[in-house]
Amino acid sequence: MCQQTVSKNIAKDIKVIIIEDYKLTRVGLRYALNEIENINVVAEAQNAEQGLELAKKEQPDVVLMDLGLPGINGLEATIKLKALCPNTKVIILTSHDREEEVVASLGSGASAYCLKDIDPITLSNVIKNVDKGACWIDSNVAHLALKLFPKPENTEIMATNRNYDNKAKLTERENEVLKLLVQGKSNTQIAQELIVSVHTAKAHVCSILQKLCVDDRVQAAVKAIKEGLVQV
Repeated sequence: MCQQTVSKNIAKDIKVIIIEDYKLTRVGLRYALNEIENINVVAEAQNAEQGLELAKKEQPDVVLMDLGLPGINGLEATIKLKALCPNTKVIILTSHDREEEVVASLGSGASAYCLKDIDPITLSNVIKNVDKGACWIDSNVAHLALKLFPKPENTEIMATNRNYDNKAKLTERENEVLKLLVQGKSNTQIAQELIVSVHTAKAHVCSILQKLCVDDRVQAAVKAIKEGLVQV
């Protein structure tokens, strides 16, 4: 995709588009993110229609998508964007705490779900991880999503009592990783908390996805919540 990687020994710039209707928020995000190495905000839009046209033209790596857009809302825009640019990752930024919007976001095709009070450094790390294929859920978002699901009779970790498609059961360590994953922890944060390497944490996450028969971290977190696999 990028022919300039030969001239950059570290990493290519991540092309970002911001779709946000409040100008002050757009300007603030653009200024803060352009200060971060290897992140380049190439365009910004005040509504979904304009944002979709820009995405079609720029083919960004990552789009920051506001939920409360005028006209086409952020959820609809995410679905349309993924159809137009399937390789573009979407990070939903929201100031809302309505449970239905949070859960609806889980099925829209977004790779990350952040509240707008996220600090710029954390957001930049989310962008870089999502660009590499990771998923991320704000711990507050995970908490809101949890409210929508009935509480199981036994809320302790129950993965060892279940057998998913005849695959191996989760190990004790994988149960620990799953709990942190549901809390929205990144691989780096999981590694720090469990005092293991990032490579080991990533391997545990990959094993969990395979054993739970899901495609990504978001689906794993949702399944863990719905099935009562962890106590949050």
